[in-house]
Amino acid sequence: MDRSKLEFYKSLGLKLTPQRLAILEFLENNTSHPSAEDIYNVLKERFPSLSFATVYNTLEILVKKGLIKELVIEKGKKRFDARVIPHHHFVCKRCGKIIDIDEKYEIKIPEELTGCEVKEYQVVFYGYCEDCRKSGEGI
Repeated sequence: MDRSKLEFYKSLGLKLTPQRLAILEFLENNTSHPSAEDIYNVLKERFPSLSFATVYNTLEILVKKGLIKELVIEKGKKRFDARVIPHHHFVCKRCGKIIDIDEKYEIKIPEELTGCEVKEYQVVFYGYCEDCRKSGEGI
């Protein structure tokens, strides 16, 4: 990780342990939208003393600092997205793959939200990815 990123993270008050740095590096340019379990399973071989709580707590801190977004696309499972710019998602109903969509959509704020302040929204498309469609299994 380059020095300017390290300085940036330090300026946010993050304690930069080797485990936290590994989590940050894992998330950087990662488009798979990993869960805390996914991250833990990848990093535990490199860091045998790494606990799931460390991964989860680090992710929660990163969400609070606005460095990553928390996605709840699957019931009961949080996923994390390092792309914090507004975008939408496609979720394959067979393999669970999540694809980023950068297309802008005009959304009319519903009447029920009159008086509310909408800060952000997300559109999630569900269907079958190209690979699953080609295989035809379970569709």
